[in-house]
Amino acid sequence: MIEVEPGLGGYLPATVPERTGAKAIVSGIPDGELAWYCAKTKPKHDHIAAANLRGNLGVEVFSPRLRSEQTTIRGVIKNVTEPVFPGYVFVCCALEKHFDAIRHTSGVTGLVHFGGRIPTVPAAVLEDLRTCFGAGQVLNLQRDPLPGDGVTLAASAFVGMQALVLRSWPAKRRVQVLLEILGRPTPLDVHRSLLTLHQTSVAKWLPELAAVSLV
Repeated sequence: MIEVEPGLGGYLPATVPERTGAKAIVSGIPDGELAWYCAKTKPKHDHIAAANLRGNLGVEVFSPRLRSEQTTIRGVIKNVTEPVFPGYVFVCCALEKHFDAIRHTSGVTGLVHFGGRIPTVPAAVLEDLRTCFGAGQVLNLQRDPLPGDGVTLAASAFVGMQALVLRSWPAKRRVQVLLEILGRPTPLDVHRSLLTLHQTSVAKWLPELAAVSLV
Protein backbone atom coordinates (compact mmCIF):
# COMPACT_ATOMS: atom_id res chain seq x y z
CA MET A 1 0.00 0.00 0.00
CA ILE A 2 1.25 3.48 -0.84
CA GLU A 3 1.55 5.76 2.13
CA VAL A 4 -0.91 8.61 2.35
CA GLU A 5 0.65 12.00 3.01
CA PRO A 6 -2.11 14.47 3.98
CA GLY A 7 0.22 17.36 4.73
CA LEU A 8 1.79 18.16 1.35
CA GLY A 9 -0.26 21.07 0.14
CA GLY A 10 -3.63 21.57 -1.42
CA TYR A 11 -3.92 18.61 -3.78
CA LEU A 12 -6.92 16.76 -2.46
CA PRO A 13 -8.84 15.10 -5.31
CA ALA A 14 -11.65 12.61 -4.84
CA THR A 15 -10.84 8.98 -4.26
CA VAL A 16 -11.26 6.37 -6.95
CA PRO A 17 -13.57 3.41 -6.30
CA GLU A 18 -11.88 0.08 -5.69
CA ARG A 19 -11.66 -2.18 -8.72
CA THR A 20 -11.04 -5.90 -8.59
CA GLY A 21 -10.18 -5.69 -4.92
CA ALA A 22 -7.42 -3.08 -5.35
CA LYS A 23 -7.69 0.67 -5.32
CA ALA A 24 -7.01 2.21 -8.71
CA ILE A 25 -4.34 4.92 -8.61
CA VAL A 26 -4.69 7.67 -11.22
CA SER A 27 -3.05 11.01 -11.82
CA GLY A 28 -5.40 12.68 -14.30
CA ILE A 29 -2.54 12.93 -16.82
CA PRO A 30 -2.97 11.31 -20.27
CA ASP A 31 -1.11 8.01 -20.73
CA GLY A 32 2.49 8.49 -21.82
CA GLU A 33 2.64 12.18 -20.89
CA LEU A 34 5.49 13.28 -18.62
CA ALA A 35 4.69 15.02 -15.35
CA TRP A 36 6.34 15.63 -11.98
CA TYR A 37 5.39 13.54 -8.95
CA CYS A 38 6.60 13.33 -5.37
CA ALA A 39 8.11 10.07 -4.14
CA LYS A 40 8.58 9.25 -0.47
CA THR A 41 11.92 7.71 0.52
CA LYS A 42 13.20 5.71 3.43
CA PRO A 43 14.69 7.81 6.24
CA LYS A 44 18.03 9.33 5.17
CA HIS A 45 17.85 7.54 1.82
CA ASP A 46 17.05 10.59 -0.32
CA HIS A 47 20.34 10.48 -2.25
CA ILE A 48 20.18 6.70 -2.64
CA ALA A 49 16.62 6.78 -3.98
CA ALA A 50 17.48 9.63 -6.37
CA ALA A 51 20.54 7.80 -7.72
CA ASN A 52 18.61 4.56 -8.22
CA LEU A 53 15.71 6.28 -9.97
CA ARG A 54 18.10 7.97 -12.36
CA GLY A 55 20.36 4.98 -12.92
CA ASN A 56 17.81 2.18 -13.08
CA LEU A 57 14.84 3.89 -14.71
CA GLY A 58 16.49 6.72 -16.60
CA VAL A 59 13.96 9.24 -15.30
CA GLU A 60 14.62 12.85 -14.32
CA VAL A 61 14.88 13.39 -10.57
CA PHE A 62 15.07 16.56 -8.51
CA SER A 63 16.46 16.24 -4.97
CA PRO A 64 17.63 19.70 -3.82
CA ARG A 65 20.20 20.03 -1.05
CA LEU A 66 21.80 22.81 0.97
CA ARG A 67 25.52 22.90 1.77
CA SER A 68 26.69 24.97 4.71
CA GLU A 69 29.85 25.44 6.72
CA GLN A 70 29.64 24.36 10.35
CA THR A 71 32.12 24.24 13.20
CA THR A 72 32.20 21.33 15.62
CA ILE A 73 32.64 21.78 19.35
CA ARG A 74 36.33 20.91 18.84
CA GLY A 75 36.80 23.76 16.40
CA VAL A 76 36.85 21.65 13.23
CA ILE A 77 35.22 23.35 10.25
CA LYS A 78 33.31 21.01 7.96
CA ASN A 79 30.85 21.25 5.08
CA VAL A 80 27.45 19.75 5.83
CA THR A 81 24.98 18.88 3.06
CA GLU A 82 21.32 18.38 3.99
CA PRO A 83 18.19 17.77 1.87
CA VAL A 84 15.69 20.60 1.61
CA PHE A 85 12.79 18.12 1.74
CA PRO A 86 13.98 15.24 3.94
CA GLY A 87 12.29 11.98 2.99
CA TYR A 88 11.05 13.13 -0.43
CA VAL A 89 12.34 13.43 -3.99
CA PHE A 90 10.62 14.69 -7.12
CA VAL A 91 10.50 12.48 -10.19
CA CYS A 92 9.44 13.31 -13.75
CA CYS A 93 7.93 10.35 -15.55
CA ALA A 94 5.04 8.85 -17.48
CA LEU A 95 3.19 7.43 -14.51
CA GLU A 96 1.44 4.58 -16.32
CA LYS A 97 4.81 3.33 -17.56
CA HIS A 98 6.92 3.78 -14.42
CA PHE A 99 4.43 3.41 -11.56
CA ASP A 100 5.41 -0.10 -10.43
CA ALA A 101 9.12 0.39 -11.15
CA ILE A 102 9.26 3.54 -9.01
CA ARG A 103 7.52 1.87 -6.08
CA HIS A 104 10.00 -1.00 -6.16
CA THR A 105 13.12 1.13 -6.52
CA SER A 106 15.57 0.69 -3.65
CA GLY A 107 15.28 3.59 -1.22
CA VAL A 108 11.72 4.50 -2.28
CA THR A 109 8.71 3.58 -0.14
CA GLY A 110 6.03 4.81 -2.54
CA LEU A 111 4.49 7.73 -4.38
CA VAL A 112 2.65 10.38 -2.41
CA HIS A 113 -1.08 10.08 -3.01
CA PHE A 114 -4.39 11.17 -1.56
CA GLY A 115 -7.18 8.67 -1.53
CA GLY A 116 -6.90 6.90 -4.84
CA ARG A 117 -5.20 9.66 -6.80
CA ILE A 118 -1.55 10.61 -7.22
CA PRO A 119 -1.28 14.39 -7.61
CA THR A 120 1.20 16.01 -9.95
CA VAL A 121 3.56 18.72 -8.75
CA PRO A 122 3.16 21.94 -10.81
CA ALA A 123 5.99 22.15 -13.33
CA ALA A 124 6.34 25.90 -12.68
CA VAL A 125 7.14 25.24 -9.01
CA LEU A 126 9.83 22.72 -9.90
CA GLU A 127 11.27 25.03 -12.54
CA ASP A 128 11.65 27.86 -10.01
CA LEU A 129 13.43 25.56 -7.57
CA ARG A 130 15.69 24.09 -10.23
CA THR A 131 16.69 27.58 -11.37
CA CYS A 132 17.65 28.40 -7.80
CA PHE A 133 19.71 25.25 -7.22
CA GLY A 134 21.26 24.86 -10.65
CA ALA A 135 22.40 21.70 -12.42
CA GLY A 136 24.14 20.27 -9.36
CA GLN A 137 20.97 20.55 -7.25
CA VAL A 138 23.11 21.88 -4.37
CA LEU A 139 22.92 25.44 -3.05
CA ASN A 140 25.93 26.68 -1.11
CA LEU A 141 25.00 28.85 1.84
CA GLN A 142 27.30 30.69 4.17
CA ARG A 143 25.67 32.43 7.09
CA ASP A 144 27.72 34.55 9.46
CA PRO A 145 26.59 34.93 13.08
CA LEU A 146 24.14 37.77 13.61
CA PRO A 147 23.57 39.87 16.74
CA GLY A 148 21.37 37.87 19.09
CA ASP A 149 22.48 34.45 17.83
CA GLY A 150 23.39 31.87 20.45
CA VAL A 151 26.81 30.26 20.00
CA THR A 152 29.15 27.85 21.75
CA LEU A 153 32.89 28.40 21.98
CA ALA A 154 34.56 25.49 20.18
CA ALA A 155 38.16 26.12 21.18
CA SER A 156 40.43 28.24 23.39
CA ALA A 157 40.26 28.41 27.16
CA PHE A 158 36.48 28.88 27.00
CA VAL A 159 35.68 25.73 24.99
CA GLY A 160 32.14 24.50 25.59
CA MET A 161 30.89 27.79 27.07
CA GLN A 162 27.79 29.40 25.58
CA ALA A 163 27.66 33.03 24.55
CA LEU A 164 25.51 35.62 22.77
CA VAL A 165 26.63 37.38 19.60
CA LEU A 166 26.92 41.16 19.95
CA ARG A 167 28.58 42.16 16.67
CA SER A 168 29.98 40.50 13.56
CA TRP A 169 32.63 41.53 11.02
CA PRO A 170 32.27 39.01 8.15
CA ALA A 171 35.16 40.45 6.11
CA LYS A 172 37.54 39.96 9.03
CA ARG A 173 35.96 36.68 10.14
CA ARG A 174 35.71 38.17 13.62
CA VAL A 175 32.75 38.07 16.01
CA GLN A 176 32.16 39.84 19.31
CA VAL A 177 30.30 37.71 21.84
CA LEU A 178 29.01 38.29 25.34
CA LEU A 179 30.45 35.63 27.61
CA GLU A 180 29.91 35.18 31.34
CA ILE A 181 33.31 35.03 33.03
CA LEU A 182 33.53 34.67 36.81
CA GLY A 183 29.87 35.65 37.08
CA ARG A 184 30.25 38.84 35.03
CA PRO A 185 29.06 39.43 31.42
CA THR A 186 32.22 40.09 29.42
CA PRO A 187 32.53 41.07 25.73
CA LEU A 188 35.06 38.94 23.86
CA ASP A 189 36.33 39.17 20.27
CA VAL A 190 36.94 35.76 18.68
CA HIS A 191 37.56 34.29 15.24
CA ARG A 192 34.49 32.95 13.42
CA SER A 193 36.02 29.47 13.24
CA LEU A 194 35.92 29.19 17.05
CA LEU A 195 32.13 29.42 17.21
CA THR A 196 29.38 26.85 16.71
CA LEU A 197 25.99 28.34 15.87
CA HIS A 198 23.02 26.96 17.75
CA GLN A 199 20.06 25.43 15.87
CA THR A 200 21.99 24.59 12.71
CA SER A 201 19.20 22.66 10.93
CA VAL A 202 18.10 23.15 7.34
CA ALA A 203 14.99 24.99 8.57
CA LYS A 204 17.00 28.07 9.49
CA TRP A 205 18.15 28.46 5.89
CA LEU A 206 14.70 28.52 4.32
CA PRO A 207 14.13 32.31 4.60
CA GLU A 208 17.52 32.87 2.94
CA LEU A 209 16.70 30.27 0.30
CA ALA A 210 13.49 32.14 -0.50
CA ALA A 211 15.46 35.38 -0.79
CA VAL A 212 17.92 33.80 -3.23
CA SER A 213 15.08 32.51 -5.42
CA LEU A 214 13.64 36.02 -5.69
CA VAL A 215 16.87 37.62 -6.93
